[in-house]
Order: sequence, then C-alpha cells, then structure tokens
Amino acid sequence: MALQTPPRALLFDVFGTCVDWRATVTQAFYDQARVALNSATVSLATSVRIRAGDMTISQWEELAQQWRNSYKAFTAKVAADPSIPWKSIDEHHLESLKQIITERKLDGLWDDEELRALSLVWHHLEPWPDTSRGIALLNKLFYTVTLSNGNSSLLSDLTKHAGMEFTHVFSAEHFGSYKPSPKVYSGAIERLGVQPKDCAMVAAHLDDLKAAKAQGMQVIYVERPLEEDWGSDEVESARQWVDLWIEREGSNGFVTLAEKLGVKVDETIPLRRTSSTA
Repeated sequence: MALQTPPRALLFDVFGTCVDWRATVTQAFYDQARVALNSATVSLATSVRIRAGDMTISQWEELAQQWRNSYKAFTAKVAADPSIPWKSIDEHHLESLKQIITERKLDGLWDDEELRALSLVWHHLEPWPDTSRGIALLNKLFYTVTLSNGNSSLLSDLTKHAGMEFTHVFSAEHFGSYKPSPKVYSGAIERLGVQPKDCAMVAAHLDDLKAAKAQGMQVIYVERPLEEDWGSDEVESARQWVDLWIEREGSNGFVTLAEKLGVKVDETIPLRRTSSTA
C-alpha cells in the first residue's frame, strides 16, 4: 500500500521504534551487577552473590524483557480501564523492578537508592543508528512528534540524550491514558490542530498502528529487531492495511522513510554513532 495523502505530521512511538531499549537496559543490568559484586563495601548473601555472579548477558536480557513485558501489561490495563488510578511510567518501572528482583531472588544486590537509579535507565536509552539523522531529515518537510507512553520528564531526558530533535514532544500523560487508548491518538491530533488523515503514526509495533488506524490516521511500519509481538501470519495480513512498510533488510530505517516521503537525503546530517548493539 501507499500513503493516501502526504501527511503534515509524523507521530512516533519511541521505545523500540526510535531507541534500542533492549541493549541499553541489558547492559545497565550487567554493568551494575558487576559493580555490586566487585564492591568491597557491599555485603551480599552468598546465594545472591552466586546467583548474580553466574548470570550471563543473555540472562540479564531475559530480565530486561520481563521488565518490558510488565510495562506492556500495565499500560494495556490502564488503557482498557479508565477507573484505574493514574501512575507514571517512572513509578511503574520502579515498582515492577523491585518485584522482579524479588522474584528472581536477587534481593540485596542493590539498595533502594541504587534500584531507583537503575529504574531510570529508560531516560537514557541509545537510539538506533538511523534515528537522529532520519528525524532531522524528516523535519525538513513534516512536524515530527513523539507519541509515547513514557512520562514527560522521561521523554525530555531521552530525546536530549539520544539527540532526537523532534518538533513536538507529546506524552500519553498529556491525555490521561496510555496507548492503545483512543484518547491518546485523538488527543494528539486535536493538540496538533490537524485532521486525522494529515497524521501518520510511525511504529515498530502493529498493535500501536492498528489503534492509530482506527482513529483515522495513516500508519507507517518500521521494522526493528525483536520488537514485533504479533505472529508471522498476523504480520503478513497487516500488509493489507499498513500504508507504508519500511523493511529491516536492505533499508536504513528512518533515513529510508525520509527518502520515501520525498525528502532529499544528503550527507550533511551524519548518522549518530552509538555504543549500543542493534
């Protein structure tokens, strides 16, 4: 398929679509565990020391995925039930991290202050290599807007850290719910003062795009490694309703998106070099 009309605004999911949360969070877990295990002043139970010391980087990645899954379940629950009291993503991240550490029998590896600091790793995620350059290119022709479940302070820190120069930073917090609640998409459209058809949602998650499509937005799918929750048959059928599909293989993410949307791509805007592994 193709975009029906040229959009005026591109609204971006952030976690997974713009930034590589998995590599950053996994590395933070691994590094901070090494700090605790090698500290001369930290007293750890023998069972915790052995358990944490034996964990491989892959096992820390599993823990990172569990944390991410908790976030997904939390936001989906709030989106589906407006009566649930509001809680920011930062608050959820800290609470869920404490729960996961207990479940994994790693209590004592970090104290409360260290856990709080670790829970804020989401403020400093590394972007995909094409992200900052692609956004800068897209800014030549479009409004570029975050539409993320991350709270406002998180997004403010994250966009600065990752060098993502969006023209607008919108959080689901502004609209009193979380994606995929219709309130988030319609609220963003209203705040921009445009029509739904003038907006295109950009995401690496088809459930996000499906919800945006239901609100009359055009939708653009950008493939990112390990980000899609839908099965292969569902992904294939989604090609019938996704307006523009940026494949992972043979493309350059947001830079390819800019090219397809008519932006002249030159070499004056460099790719951001990161230490993360894609």
